[in-house]
Amino acid sequence: MDNLQAYPLLVPIFQDIENIIGKDTYDMWLRPARFSYEGTVLTISLPNQFWGKTIRERYQHIITDAFLKHLGAEISVVYDVAAQEPAPAVSSAQDVIPARPVPAAPAIKKNPFPSRLNSSYTFANFIESPSNRFAYKAAEAVVHKLGNRENNPLVIYSSPGLGKTHLLHAIGNQILKDNPNAKVLYMSGEEFVSEYIEALQNKSSESFRKKYRSLDCFLMDDIQFVAGKAASEVEFFYTFNALFESRKQIVLSSDRTPQQLDLDERLSSRLLSGIIAEVKRPSLETRIAILRQKRESINFDIGDDVLSFIAEGIQTNIRELEGSLFRLVAYCGMHGVTPTIAIAKELLADILVSETDLSINVNSIKKVVGKHFNIKMEDFNSKRKTQSIAWPRQIAMFLATELTDLSLPEIGREFNRDHSTVVHARDVVKEKVAADPFFAAEINQVILDIKAVDKK
Repeated sequence: MDNLQAYPLLVPIFQDIENIIGKDTYDMWLRPARFSYEGTVLTISLPNQFWGKTIRERYQHIITDAFLKHLGAEISVVYDVAAQEPAPAVSSAQDVIPARPVPAAPAIKKNPFPSRLNSSYTFANFIESPSNRFAYKAAEAVVHKLGNRENNPLVIYSSPGLGKTHLLHAIGNQILKDNPNAKVLYMSGEEFVSEYIEALQNKSSESFRKKYRSLDCFLMDDIQFVAGKAASEVEFFYTFNALFESRKQIVLSSDRTPQQLDLDERLSSRLLSGIIAEVKRPSLETRIAILRQKRESINFDIGDDVLSFIAEGIQTNIRELEGSLFRLVAYCGMHGVTPTIAIAKELLADILVSETDLSINVNSIKKVVGKHFNIKMEDFNSKRKTQSIAWPRQIAMFLATELTDLSLPEIGREFNRDHSTVVHARDVVKEKVAADPFFAAEINQVILDIKAVDKK
């Protein structure tokens, strides 16, 4: 925020913007810019046209919404672009930002209630795949049957950076598209706790409760930040109850399942009464599709070979995947060069990983599963078929199909079995994971333990 110190009024506004778009994105596109503010005009000074085009198309609406929220005023945005800087290739003349400042169209105030949604996150630009299909369909069902008991609450959980936040915003944006007068609010669990503490300090608890309990849809990201904070957790429980009993929609995200969170038993029970959907790690094909979509959205010339290289090197986090693309595009745009695998390899060396870096050893799987179910390493390859041994063995085979790149016959040989036995084990365990959220949570913990062992 160094370049905002001359305008103290703007500091909390841009802190809010950073919270919405994320620190990495803010550091990449907005922190290097220079800002000045006079009247109702915000001037953004930038080194080249490509940079300005990106901010205008991707983040201007977030900036104007933040000013409206904090100052209650609609603003115009002017881009002061250094004329001597060459711009990268663009699809047409109309995409080029003029070197002279041109006021942007003022924001249109459609709904006086501050939803805090990022309108760039929609169902239309969410890449549906087997890894997220259940969560995606559940999110769509929420919009079509808002507040319906069978879809309420919806809890989406996954490791960080796999698309939970996108789905929450997509739900809110679609609700407002269908009903512009709806009261929809998106916020993080950390913000809820902070706001509640502030309400207590200012003796404004009643207005705090009124705000939340008047919502049509409450979207809370990262509910794990509420867990363990007794007073905030109690307040959220009563807010949850008030909304639930009024048939208002509640959508939550977490990095763990509800039963893995340190939540009050009453609240945990409430969360488990709804839909619990996991978003898993995306496949290579899905990662390439995500990068292709981002390439189209920013309208930058980058080959499929480079996209495939990035997708192969970043396998666990969509946020890192997209951030790497933007980092490469920004670098090539500022230097006027075409992205290549060689440039990507050098520029992204700190985050790209090879398959061998992510591989998990079958022995690690056996070791953790054996400890979890109290069986010996030799039991995995023995011919014993007692339930106390056969079930952990099937789980270990299932995890080998999920966590390694080994073929089914190769996995079979690791357990002294043929590939058909591995297929059966995989299908049986997968079916139980889908049907039993408590077992799914148990398997997730086993996976975390395996990954921890593999990193040692």
